[in-house]
Amino acid sequence: MGPDNGYLEGQMLIAMPGMEDPRFQRTLIYMCAHSGQGAMGLVVNKVMDNVTFPDLLEQLGIQGGSGPEKDVRVFFGGPVEQSRGFVLHTSDYVQDASLIVNEDYSLTASIDVLKAIADGTGPDKCLMALGYAGWAPGQLEAEIQANGWLHVPADKDLVFGPDHEAKWPAAVAKLGIDLSLLSGEAGHA
Repeated sequence: MGPDNGYLEGQMLIAMPGMEDPRFQRTLIYMCAHSGQGAMGLVVNKVMDNVTFPDLLEQLGIQGGSGPEKDVRVFFGGPVEQSRGFVLHTSDYVQDASLIVNEDYSLTASIDVLKAIADGTGPDKCLMALGYAGWAPGQLEAEIQANGWLHVPADKDLVFGPDHEAKWPAAVAKLGIDLSLLSGEAGHA
């Protein structure tokens, strides 16, 4: 699947400068699923200031060491089901409950992935998101036609890179366009 069939799983959605929804202004979304039934993705550049991964582990009663969980950041994944957690990760770690997006990325929403991260047996790279971005059938396509979003291929720096503020401009740069030339207005001939 992917852009070859008109669907965008495995791609990065880039919110255009004219994005009116404040929840999505300057966001970069990794698309986990996109089909005729709708779409689902995770915002990968909006870190939550009030929640840490060790705090989440503690709330869930998961013993964490001083290992890799210290480096896991918790993101605002989107406005849908914000109390639900999702781990976007490299496909070196896959469970029965994992959604394999492609050969590079998988998504797991079970507590087992959190335990694996805490004990050092989890994926090589991951990010934790609370909530997700979701679209009904045809909704994302309409938003793209209305100049709300552009897309680029995902890469590990855009998804897992440590400089979250730099992800959106880096994704725009991959497009090879000058932001100052973009308008939020759709043109008609």
